Amino acid sequence: MEAKPLLAIEKLALSRRDTFNSSSLIYLLRAVLASMFIGFGVTVAFRTGNIFFLEQSPWALPLAAATFGVAIILIAYGGGDLFTGDTFYYTFAALRKKMQWKIVGKMWAYSYVGNMIGAVFFAILIALTGLFQDESTNSLLISIALTKTQLSTVELFFRAILCNWLVCLAFFLPMGVKGDGTKIFLMMFLVFCFFISGYEHSIANMCTFAVSYVINDPNSVTMSGVIHNLIPVTIGNLIGGGGFMAWMYFYANKAYLNEEN
Repeated sequence: MEAKPLLAIEKLALSRRDTFNSSSLIYLLRAVLASMFIGFGVTVAFRTGNIFFLEQSPWALPLAAATFGVAIILIAYGGGDLFTGDTFYYTFAALRKKMQWKIVGKMWAYSYVGNMIGAVFFAILIALTGLFQDESTNSLLISIALTKTQLSTVELFFRAILCNWLVCLAFFLPMGVKGDGTKIFLMMFLVFCFFISGYEHSIANMCTFAVSYVINDPNSVTMSGVIHNLIPVTIGNLIGGGGFMAWMYFYANKAYLNEEN
């Protein structure tokens, strides 16, 4: 069963709790780092896809999705705390009574705020580079960002549930296999699936919106549109990671987890 990878998830959650208890600032900075890694993925994905988007090629989104996977590799091997993954890790540890819900809530808040700070900071850096200064480079980015702010609340909510369910699997499944090559393939393939499916990831959206906003294009997103997106997406991501991943795996493996202990 999945007991050993789940115990590794628990160990990871407790390690992050210890970091938070030791220094909440360090924990916050790790969250900032994680969303900046997402920002690198956003940059390479939309610049790659834009080349084909301008030619109205059907390959625009598949190639953007394929290259966005660099973000999960950076987080998995470069460190950082991503809110969406933390919804799975900390919920599971709390269900196992290894973490208090009070500390779980605090750590979620810190990771979310840190992710937001990182997204804004990275967007400012991108704006200063001029990499998305005109339609030859920013058309796909602006088009997708604007579409995300125009979806209904119900659509955003359920897309977000499915998104974080899949993204958490992208972090979890590689824990049960050997070899970095296999792990990287699994992670990148599952991230490709979430991107190409049109699901909603709150932190990736933060980075996309932030870059779209700071380049000051007349067709860019509005702050009201960003808020309309992020509220239901954040709640949906929380349910996807905490419910569909942590709760389901906890109860499905409860007996096996007790045996491992």
